[in-house]
Amino acid sequence: MELVILSGKGGTGKTTIATALSELAKDVVRIDCDVDAPNLYLFYKGVDIEKKSFYGGKKAVINEEYCNKCGKCEITCKFNAIKDCVIDNFLCEGCGACTLVCPEKAIKLVEDKSAETFITDTNKGIISRAQMDIGSDGSGKLVTFLRNNGKKFTTKDTLTIIDASPGIGCPVISSVTGSDAVLLVTEPTKSGLEDLMRVTALCMSFGVSIMVCINKYDINYDMTMEIERFVTEKGLVLVGKIPYDDTVVKSINELKSIIYYEDSDACKAIKEMWVNIKKNIY
Repeated sequence: MELVILSGKGGTGKTTIATALSELAKDVVRIDCDVDAPNLYLFYKGVDIEKKSFYGGKKAVINEEYCNKCGKCEITCKFNAIKDCVIDNFLCEGCGACTLVCPEKAIKLVEDKSAETFITDTNKGIISRAQMDIGSDGSGKLVTFLRNNGKKFTTKDTLTIIDASPGIGCPVISSVTGSDAVLLVTEPTKSGLEDLMRVTALCMSFGVSIMVCINKYDINYDMTMEIERFVTEKGLVLVGKIPYDDTVVKSINELKSIIYYEDSDACKAIKEMWVNIKKNIY
């Protein structure tokens, strides 16, 4: 069973909730697919038992020995990645157009390393994660690799919790593809509702089971009611409403899951939500 934790925008509390649900589940593998800003591993002490370089694409390289400085590559490049026959790796998209127009065949495409991937063994189980290289872009290919890396440690009874990137881009699409259910985390603001609409439309196109959680629901009751109406209209399942709670900030600063602050209102609400989630995924 794969449960993806999603949000239409950053800062909604997605990782806080993903960490809490991971603690409440018994047999769980955690996969941090928020590759541009991975922080799930910060809440755990563990050992990296596997580290691999990930090559997500290609970049052009000029062999100066054969280059006659004709400038055809610079004229052809639509990304302005070539100047004075020198390639800017940050701008190069690896399209290969320059290799086709070079009369001296001085340009070739080479594999480009974009990240390091890790399997981290913690006292709470396995985390599959990545660390992007400076200037690299998060990709669907990397997310798929991380998911497959985590699957090596699952059994038929394991719950895989995926902390996905915010938004609706390629990493999110790769996180949702082939999953069993998604939990959409939103907040009661106008932008929160608009983002929820977009990510809901994306998830519905994949035919996955969709659950919704409204975080900090009590900061704007009118917007909370609007979100609830949207959930009802779309036939989604509202599994939880979490109140604003300063203890959440404390838990983040102390790098401890909110469920260990048992007097916290947010903790109580998340535990109730977990009961509802289990009813929908098992």
